[in-house]
Amino acid sequence: MNKFLYILLFATLGFSQTDSLKVETDSITVAIDTANFEAFGNVILNEKALANVFEKLYLLEENQDRKVRIVHVGDSHIQADLFTAKIRRRMQQVFGNAGFGFTFPYSLAGTNNSSPIRFTGSGGFSAARNLYADASKPVGVSGISFEPKQKSFHIDMLVKDAQFDFTKLKVISPKNENMFNVAFAKKSYTTQEKVAVKTPATSSHKIKPGEVLGGIADKYNISLKQLKAANGLTSDNIRDGKVLKIPGGKSVTTYKTVSTVKYVYEPIALENTPNSNNYTSVNPIDKITIIGNENASDFALNGLVLENEKPGVTYSAIGVNGAKSNDYNKFPLFFEQLPALEADLYVISLGTNESFDKQDIATYFGNLKTMIDGIKQKCPEASILVTTSPPSVLHRKHKNIYIEKYAEKIIEMAPTEKYAVWNLLDVFGGNKNININSRMGLMARDKVHYSNAGYEKQGELFFDAFIQSYELFKSEK
Repeated sequence: MNKFLYILLFATLGFSQTDSLKVETDSITVAIDTANFEAFGNVILNEKALANVFEKLYLLEENQDRKVRIVHVGDSHIQADLFTAKIRRRMQQVFGNAGFGFTFPYSLAGTNNSSPIRFTGSGGFSAARNLYADASKPVGVSGISFEPKQKSFHIDMLVKDAQFDFTKLKVISPKNENMFNVAFAKKSYTTQEKVAVKTPATSSHKIKPGEVLGGIADKYNISLKQLKAANGLTSDNIRDGKVLKIPGGKSVTTYKTVSTVKYVYEPIALENTPNSNNYTSVNPIDKITIIGNENASDFALNGLVLENEKPGVTYSAIGVNGAKSNDYNKFPLFFEQLPALEADLYVISLGTNESFDKQDIATYFGNLKTMIDGIKQKCPEASILVTTSPPSVLHRKHKNIYIEKYAEKIIEMAPTEKYAVWNLLDVFGGNKNININSRMGLMARDKVHYSNAGYEKQGELFFDAFIQSYELFKSEK
């Protein structure tokens, strides 16, 4: 591929004025300065569907006394919080940081998330993703069920990035039951306990002239391997007069004293509101402990929301590895808990996993429409934006024609169903440019997921398209 064709490609992929790339071909390395190139066709389609959220952003800028909340729902592209982290950062640079938004103890649920909110805990937990969980599991707004196994559990949450310290915590649980308290460690104390330690009993044997290790092992009814291990021997050579340890017999119990640091927690009851149980602090805090309410017997946590007292934007990511829209749809609790998020805009990014299932267009869009309708029913004032899937390879070798057809249907139905569209498939060069994207370090090895750089580039392009539409909205007011 010659240099001119590379320049045309980079223009269509939307590299900004600060990008500079080196691309290796089979025979040459082409260094390209991508300054002066902008994304071709990087726009929001049917942008009038965003009028409500644009109006709220406008009021935020004018009055500086409100919050605008955006929630991005999807699959593994979203759960990782790389794509969405870039959008969050850019949105908050422009409109102000009102807090981190939705979070969930992914690590305790045995799955991944790269956000600066860290969870540790004790007591044991069970979890199930919406694509595997049965109907009896409390799968709510997070898309993952999460249940402590013991009443004495505790969940410790630490905010590792000070810009997301919070003053308001929302706890979301099934049927909005008051299952939890928050707590702070007031003081620590050290306990000393005796712990039993069992060691195998040993006897001894003094080697006599002519004895060999195998014969000694047979005499005491143990294996040669056991005898050598007990004495640290690496060969069968022994000498007369040496005393060998003979393992076996009854174990000997001894006791040792172990020191354990324990904390005293002061539980604070949460304030019950129609959609969540809340805690409010006068001063910003970066860590808190979630414990069980003593009046509750069953516990299930569906998510937490972190906000501060400042005006601005929260940008929440809700993603489940492997999820499809019908996986969210099959749990009514997902939709019932949406009002707790108070979202002004829902961004939906689903389709990659549907393509792996080879869903036909009617099935795919029917499930997507059910999800959109469910959101509209519970959150009628919220705007909705659907993104098409990013370019990907089907089962590591086939052209993914499914996401191409899904994208066409999403765009076709946008005016009728009253949602906006961002065509990520097209903006990122389409399936025809997967190999180029991979060579530029934008894709993971599976050519389905993306590298950190790839997700950050997608986030930057999304923000550029969104802000362009918003500025046009303001110019027409």
